[in-house]
Amino acid sequence: MNLQTIALFPLHTVLFPGGPLLLRVFETRYLDMIRRSLKGEQDFGIIQIQTGSEGETSSIYSTGTIARIVDWSQGDDGILGIVVHGGDRFRVLQAETLPDGLNVGRVNVLDEDPGTLVPVEYALMADVLEKILNSLEEQYSSVSRDMRNAGWVANRLAELLPLDMVDKQKCLEIAEPLTRLRQLQGMIREARADDE
Repeated sequence: MNLQTIALFPLHTVLFPGGPLLLRVFETRYLDMIRRSLKGEQDFGIIQIQTGSEGETSSIYSTGTIARIVDWSQGDDGILGIVVHGGDRFRVLQAETLPDGLNVGRVNVLDEDPGTLVPVEYALMADVLEKILNSLEEQYSSVSRDMRNAGWVANRLAELLPLDMVDKQKCLEIAEPLTRLRQLQGMIREARADDE
């Protein structure tokens, strides 16, 4: 087990390993969290809210992703904008809210996806992903592509396809990349059947 204590940033979104996410930060507790992260004092993780609202006491899912700050800027409105890339996935073992309202958790950092190659039966999914990424060039310009890696392809598809957040969370929780691709393929087929 790789145990760590990290700050938790509960949001109504899912950050996948290797993927970008733009955040606007204005609450003091999260500005302090970002400051500590930039100084290398404490990692933070993005975790999806299961019930409740951002900024309130809410229930969270148990699996999230460590966020690595890759860029930041101060907006004209004074709000801090940061771009994070997803690092390793983690599972929350215990969480608590500090007096300043910041959530922290004792987490088990999960192993990275193995470098499994995309099998022939999923090659079309990788081709579709490449077309999607080419149309989103600016947003994904800082993300290195690995179109042959099944985990990387599955993560990008899960973050980019118009899935509901529960389905995105299910994908994040699947440890094995080929199982994740299979799950996504089923979700795509189901969505296409609903459209017909």
